Amino acid sequence: MNEPGENPPLLYYRTREQIQEYRSMPVEDKLRRLEMMAEFFHATMPEKSRRIRDKFMKDQHT
Repeated sequence: MNEPGENPPLLYYRTREQIQEYRSMPVEDKLRRLEMMAEFFHATMPEKSRRIRDKFMKDQHT
């Protein structure tokens, strides 16, 4: 699985109640939440990951 010294994968758990609560949210709230998460991930992305992502995105549009 992971090599010694590697970081373990991040796991994200939600209860059935939390999932149902999310499903009942208005679409606008879900989109706002998604936008906030995307902004956070972009702001905290390591530089190496950002370069890889940018190269991938450039290759997808050529």
